[in-house]
Amino acid sequence: MSAVGIGLIGCGHIGRFHSTGIRAAIRRGLVDAEYVGVCDIDRVRAQSFADITGARIVTTDPAEVIHSHAVSVVYVCVPTSGHKDLVLQAAAAGKHVFCEKPLATNLADVEDMITAVETAGVQHGVGLILRHSPIFTVLKSLAEDSTLGRLMAIVFRDDQFFPVQGHYGSDWRADKAIVGAGTLLEHSIHDVDILHWFGGTPKSIRGAVRNFAGHDGVEDLATAHIEFESGAIAELVSIWHSVLGRPSTRRFELFFEKGLFTIDNDFLGPIHFQTHATNAQTVTEEGVRTRYLEIVGLQGAEFDAALRYSFEDYFFLKAVEEGRPAFPDFRIALNAHQIVDAVYRSAAANGALIALQ
Repeated sequence: MSAVGIGLIGCGHIGRFHSTGIRAAIRRGLVDAEYVGVCDIDRVRAQSFADITGARIVTTDPAEVIHSHAVSVVYVCVPTSGHKDLVLQAAAAGKHVFCEKPLATNLADVEDMITAVETAGVQHGVGLILRHSPIFTVLKSLAEDSTLGRLMAIVFRDDQFFPVQGHYGSDWRADKAIVGAGTLLEHSIHDVDILHWFGGTPKSIRGAVRNFAGHDGVEDLATAHIEFESGAIAELVSIWHSVLGRPSTRRFELFFEKGLFTIDNDFLGPIHFQTHATNAQTVTEEGVRTRYLEIVGLQGAEFDAALRYSFEDYFFLKAVEEGRPAFPDFRIALNAHQIVDAVYRSAAANGALIALQ
């Protein structure tokens, strides 16, 4: 079997993130893949990626990457409004595609993208990176203990500085025509996906958005009240502020009838918990790391060392290499987009209850 040929479109902040993860997986021999091409609207930036990755195609034209016979996987890492067109082109060319989150600026475009990749029969992955977060993965395994009783409530707070600033430098995130919306769609699509993962099927939603920074149509505060079919309730608060010295931070609290869990990190860190049968306890960060590698079935020093890059790209490329479905895929993302769409519809209707069934 020949190596998976990778073409990356979009050499900005998130493109660098994936490039690092891809190169780490290749360098450590975790996947049989090679960089073939890189594309960016800024040719100098594309060339800098090629110099690092060894890609032989350097271009400002996405078609050159998509239609290269040596490319079997296309990474779409451009701003959100450009996702749909590139995904449709890649699918039409029979290329497997990884698209950054959110998939699109609106729900209808997400549905069109799903139709395209499923009709083409190509593998499709999405950048919902928290699905590969060690701390959330371990927490999910702990929360499946039947002795905890029923899930009652989830309280989720997510805040970061407005990513037009600082190390993100993504000034396009202040332009509604490019980004589609604000903190809920562009950032907390991750959080909504986690709430769906832990809470199950949502039944109804209320939402509100506010704009403090003054970027038209790009909210920097969003709240969501989600009621699940199980009877559980989730509350989400998503904030983009201007406290530049504060890192992107998430606090997640999970309440069952006979237990509760708390985390203050979204990748690695401790899990604090208490049940009806135990006093307050902690799974240490090292314990989270060890348990995660056991859960996903990856053992050995090479995986432990690679963990700091996240396994998002490893799992996607391995799925392509082995010819099996990728995870999370566009269908997983659709669930999150449906919830986000309902929050915005509720907010536009002054907090009206939106039924999802």
